[in-house]
Amino acid sequence: MFHDLLRLPVTSRDVLVPVDVLAVLLTAWVVTAPVLRRSRAHPVRAVLVRLAALLVGAGAGLVAVWWTGDVLDLFGVSFTPVTRMWIAFAGAAIALLLVVLVQGGWTLRVVAVGAAAAVALSAGLGVNVDFGFYKDLEQAIATNPYATRSLAVQHGVRSGSVVDAARWRAPADMPRAGETLSVRIPGTVSHFRARKAVVWLPPAARVAHPPTLPVLVALSGQPGQPADMFQTGDLGRYLDRYAAAHHGLAPVVVSPDQLGAPERNPMCVDSRRLGRSATYVMTDTVRWIRQHLPVATTPSAWGIIGFSQGATCAMQFSTAHPGVFGSALAISSEAAPQNGSLQNTIAQGFGGSAAAYRAASPSAIMTAHGRYRHHLTVFGFGQDDAPYRASTLALRAVAERVGMQTSLLVSPGSAHDWNTVRYVLAHGLPRVIAHLGLPAMTGAL
Repeated sequence: MFHDLLRLPVTSRDVLVPVDVLAVLLTAWVVTAPVLRRSRAHPVRAVLVRLAALLVGAGAGLVAVWWTGDVLDLFGVSFTPVTRMWIAFAGAAIALLLVVLVQGGWTLRVVAVGAAAAVALSAGLGVNVDFGFYKDLEQAIATNPYATRSLAVQHGVRSGSVVDAARWRAPADMPRAGETLSVRIPGTVSHFRARKAVVWLPPAARVAHPPTLPVLVALSGQPGQPADMFQTGDLGRYLDRYAAAHHGLAPVVVSPDQLGAPERNPMCVDSRRLGRSATYVMTDTVRWIRQHLPVATTPSAWGIIGFSQGATCAMQFSTAHPGVFGSALAISSEAAPQNGSLQNTIAQGFGGSAAAYRAASPSAIMTAHGRYRHHLTVFGFGQDDAPYRASTLALRAVAERVGMQTSLLVSPGSAHDWNTVRYVLAHGLPRVIAHLGLPAMTGAL
């Protein structure tokens, strides 16, 4: 029963509507109680005071969002009107609770606490839907739900090219779906303290003698964890759809931990203060993939995808290492590595060198490299995400100037959130997969 409770979908109407209705009813009762119960000498005045408290609390919530999000940019995103509305509701409930606690009446105080809790829960669920993050309670609690396994070192030398899909014959005992698992990728060279990575194996990779497949490196945003692309982004589900239509063939996916912890942002560079994140991904992880997975070795068979901070990393790595990655899918990439203010970014990641910081931006890397051959970058952002729209368009302009193949996807009605991620993955993966050497397909996954 407890397991079923954890699987309760917190984004469904069966959960959202009852919570919203309860919040409205309790709040309405708390506001109108003086008139309904005639328990005060001036009931109308008491109701007006509570209505005023709702307005003041809502205004305070909006100011708090504006100050922390728009002025200080503490979260690195621009909040949508929907999220601002929910935070205003939460502020209104808190203000109402404070007024009722002062005005007195123990029964009403208890109900006011319940109303504030219901509104807070309703607001939290509403913001979660707007960001498209947690689907159920289990996802919110379990940071990495995938079983840990050790993968054996592959013997023999793999072909540089991907299997010819026209000649591939799936064995009769091939599993019908892919498998998602956790693995430990040691920081042998970098000494970077990474959390467990997540690996997705398509059905064709789970047979006794797997074919040579392409590989995708997937990077979460920050704060985040390697499992995010699968738990929240549905990456495995989209690739399962592709594999089902192509006799079990699909790219292998490896999602390493480029952060080290949810609150850390090493910016995918090597630094004394934040660790050697770049070396962990580009040396330790790349080497581990080639040693443990049935993947091709040529850049045309390697791609990298990411969201937000992970997209910035994907752009840094794919542009700086075209000999490793021939494809990239960047969802809401920043224009340059960022860790708080510009001053903090330069101090933390680049030893105080502004020149090193400027050189680390994807645009600077592309410009310094010159022409790229046979390189694809698919860009995406949310329709309502103005800051990342600007950075994405600027990066795409430079990418096209240096000869990259590009395409652009705009997620309708979403912003800097996981709704955008799922839209761009569903519509962008088919083009990336085709560029990796597997059969093309029309439409979204």
